[in-house]
Amino acid sequence: MINVSKVNPRGIIWIASYPRSGNTWTRAFINTLTHVIQDPDFQEVDINRIEPWTATENSVEHYTRLLGKPGFRATPAEIAAARPKVQADIARLAGKPIYVKTHNANALDHGMPLINMGVTAGAVYLLRNPLDVAISLAHYSNVSIDRAIDEMAMPGFGVNTTRNYVRVVWGSWSEHVGSWATRPNPTFLVVRYEDLVAKPEEYFSSVARHLMMTPDGDQLARAIALTRFDRLRDNEAVAGFNERPHDIDNFFREGRAGQWRERLTADQVARVVKAHHPLMRRFGYLPDDGNA
Repeated sequence: MINVSKVNPRGIIWIASYPRSGNTWTRAFINTLTHVIQDPDFQEVDINRIEPWTATENSVEHYTRLLGKPGFRATPAEIAAARPKVQADIARLAGKPIYVKTHNANALDHGMPLINMGVTAGAVYLLRNPLDVAISLAHYSNVSIDRAIDEMAMPGFGVNTTRNYVRVVWGSWSEHVGSWATRPNPTFLVVRYEDLVAKPEEYFSSVARHLMMTPDGDQLARAIALTRFDRLRDNEAVAGFNERPHDIDNFFREGRAGQWRERLTADQVARVVKAHHPLMRRFGYLPDDGNA
């Protein structure tokens, strides 16, 4: 369960994941459940209001204010040094617990933490089979599946700074998962994407409990129904989605677990397994596992 003071509740609650592992879906659920608990008449999710509802840790604007120069001109080392201060400012200015999306590994960058644990109240970490991640990441990044597999195995991999966002350091899939999901921490909840798909009532309920939310059965069921993957996809088709890169057709693509069985070649499967075997075995993702 997250650790929030009853006297002075504040701190960052990370919604963390390697890219294409259910982060947006989970944020949509948390956002919707919050509305459903507050408003019995709440009926419709606006996917374009999910991001404003949370803080954006890697916005260039935060770094520009701290560094006294355009954030997009900062060196990687300058960004790394400023990041813990940016996160502390986010927590302080919010004045209450605040959800923050991140794809950063829970690791060091230029000797500085990518995640400031001093202002962290807890986290929900979304974990997905890397065989399926490779397919979804290739679509999202508009690259080949082979290239996505290579990048997922690359130590220290990240995305460079742009005019709007500072660099994000994913690391390899195994580095990312290892940094968040293998260190015992009672304020971190690790949830497999596949479990959210197969048993949404059970696993979204565990997310709600971890976040100290107490919906009744009807409220939980409504929030789950309003954020079904097909509803989010239909919403995007009508209203668009501001998190969708301009060069892909849709952000919410399929949302299925196990699509790798239809899309990946035997060689591609072997390459993913070779790169990530220990953690795939730990979380039940090896191809010969019954729930992979």
